[in-house]
Amino acid sequence: MPIKNRQQVLVIAAIAVLGLFAGDKLVFDPLLGLWNARAERLTKLRQQVGDGQRLLRREESVRTQWAQMQRNTLTNNTSAAEQKVFQAIDRWANDSRVTISAITPQWKHDADDYMTLQCRLDAAGELGTLTRFLYAVEKDPMALKLESVELNAHDKAGQQLTLALQFSALVLTPQTTSTR
Repeated sequence: MPIKNRQQVLVIAAIAVLGLFAGDKLVFDPLLGLWNARAERLTKLRQQVGDGQRLLRREESVRTQWAQMQRNTLTNNTSAAEQKVFQAIDRWANDSRVTISAITPQWKHDADDYMTLQCRLDAAGELGTLTRFLYAVEKDPMALKLESVELNAHDKAGQQLTLALQFSALVLTPQTTSTR
């Protein structure tokens, strides 16, 4: 093969290699990235559709559970709500024979659609009575959340214990719609 033909072949080969390299970097890689992003989005959408279908199948039980939760919240009247919580505390204490030494209620307005009544409660008793008290608090249908529980011993044998309990009770405050 003459030298001139070799140079033309080498130039054509070099241009072809550069064209393939540019095609790879400018066309193939972006298309591959778009394809992978599309595949990830399709996977995410399929998962969301599956979650939605499972939620639709459970709609009745979710609505029933939400209705029960709404029924067990406290009333918007703060004094009536506090009275209901104090009555529940008295009931739990009487059922478990725990001695209540202090109750400190405090209202928190965390958002527009709900508020909480946070209570700190100090009680004393034996381990069995305090566990019955905690069980009564947990099993009460009232919308309560235990925030913290502390047990301390008052004697060396650990027979007399004190319980420091902090819980919050939920009050839903429905939004009033104003007409213009």
